[in-house]
Amino acid sequence: MTVVGIGADGWDGLPEASRAALRAAHTLIGGPRQLDLLPPECAGQRVPWPSPLRPAVPALLAAHDGRAIAVLASGDPFFHGIGRALAEVLGPEALRVLPHPSSVSYACARLGWPVEDTAVVTLVGRPAAALAAALHHGRRLIVLSAGAATPGEVAALLRDRGFGPSRLRVLEQLGGARERVAADGTADGWPHAPGDPLNVVAVECRRAPDARRLGAVPGLPDESYDHDGQLTKRHVRAVTLAALAPAPGELLWDVGGGSGSIAIEWMRTHPSCRAVGVERDPVRAARITANAARLGVPALRVVTGAAPAALAELPSPDAVFVGGGLTAPGLLDACWDALPAGGRLVANTVTLESEALLAAHYRRRGGDLVRLSVAHAAPVGAFTGWRQAMPVTQWSVVKPADPAEAEDE
Repeated sequence: MTVVGIGADGWDGLPEASRAALRAAHTLIGGPRQLDLLPPECAGQRVPWPSPLRPAVPALLAAHDGRAIAVLASGDPFFHGIGRALAEVLGPEALRVLPHPSSVSYACARLGWPVEDTAVVTLVGRPAAALAAALHHGRRLIVLSAGAATPGEVAALLRDRGFGPSRLRVLEQLGGARERVAADGTADGWPHAPGDPLNVVAVECRRAPDARRLGAVPGLPDESYDHDGQLTKRHVRAVTLAALAPAPGELLWDVGGGSGSIAIEWMRTHPSCRAVGVERDPVRAARITANAARLGVPALRVVTGAAPAALAELPSPDAVFVGGGLTAPGLLDACWDALPAGGRLVANTVTLESEALLAAHYRRRGGDLVRLSVAHAAPVGAFTGWRQAMPVTQWSVVKPADPAEAEDE
């Protein structure tokens, strides 16, 4: 199979190798807009992608098995494109890929922005809330649009998140004869109507003077979360995320999610980090979903149910945090059994009963058992003194590769 990247410049912008592959193909698969860019000399059967696209890939390719297939992709097929799905279904060795410059390369060339210093966020098939985690003062972003309405949605989100002064430019039909900067302005005063659906949005982030600053590391201000008191406080949260040690692509179980702060900040560490929040209270579960959307990780999955029963059908985690319900029979053992070798388990508590349980598991399985104490300065009459928060006992452990080492009876 040949995968051919094509831009807004259509057939005229393709090198000869790409043209030859398209002429020789018996089956041409792509979006309707891409297929319409091909001339009559590309005589293969034209097959538009169905919607939703990804689940249809295996059956569609099977229907044309044995024929020379060329798949059209926008720009670079492996940059937020169809290349990934094809490689996962067929294997990369089955593909011949002929890329075209991506819209991001075109946009940065037009703006004079170094590509390596420009963050990219795709809103194709994703809610605009996914942009929120990338917002930092002074940062440059290229937003891949889902259609004509995306620029307005981006402007609205920037205003809502305190980035109204940010400059937005909408670049349409990049690389084609109708290329233009269609709109330019700030999110606060965005007056522009929707334009061409083939666009990207360039954002120069500027935080409003009165907007709350959210950093790039765990330990966001407690005020960032809507909660009913069930919140892992800022300083303990930062220590907890350090013990969980998130890495790109890893999956966290946040058991007894409360307000979702641990799962949310796990996912904010890298765009590919994933998390499942498990919360038995439906009101709190809904609050977790709302907090995740506001803080830029709307892909956080929330399971409403009591652990350990609610864990049974979840995908295997790389790390588990238990922030509530520790005394539920079998909970810690179920979390431990679900972890692969090298997986991390972290549990926090403030009660004596749960502390005794963590001490028993520490004796049995090792790891680290620490007590975290935080005090805040507070008025004492006309003076200032320390107000002590409830101490938190934390057990953290890494599951060894040898099961015999996992239990020290």
